[in-house]
Amino acid sequence: MPPTPATHHTASDEAQAPRRRRTDVPDAVAQLTDDHRAMLRLFKDYDRLVKHGAGADERARLAARIGGELELHMQLEEELLYPACRERMNENELVDEAVVEHESARELIRQIDGMHPDEALYDAKVKVLGEYIEHHAREEEDELFPKVRRRLDTEALGEQMHERRAQLALAERHAQLAG
Repeated sequence: MPPTPATHHTASDEAQAPRRRRTDVPDAVAQLTDDHRAMLRLFKDYDRLVKHGAGADERARLAARIGGELELHMQLEEELLYPACRERMNENELVDEAVVEHESARELIRQIDGMHPDEALYDAKVKVLGEYIEHHAREEEDELFPKVRRRLDTEALGEQMHERRAQLALAERHAQLAG
């Protein structure tokens, strides 16, 4: 049997063809909720370290991990979720509050990064950051995410988040190798 000739696809064909969904990628709300749970567990881990008198290096490593994971999560929300909420849902007030909460979290992360773990207020700043994130997560999950589920294509947004997360992780690995 002779080989079947390859079909030539144009860019317009691909744009018109329905995009296949990846069934192994959680939707956007599930990904962000999982992030919230993971970050809150990290803050509990940090509290345990403090209660058990862990050393500065161990606390600093966990605080740096918390900061890195928060930055990634906030970037995904700011690049993908919040613009979609503004454009397709007209949820400017909730998104504005979330952006201000991100700014506050980033300021605390900068302060923590600039300190030694044995300095006064270091542990308190990590604790307050955790409280900010707990409040932020609860607000998003209770107020924003139900609306997102009803009004956005969370599967497509989840695929975009998954791809962007992979891009950012790759960029981080390259930065670590270069530095």
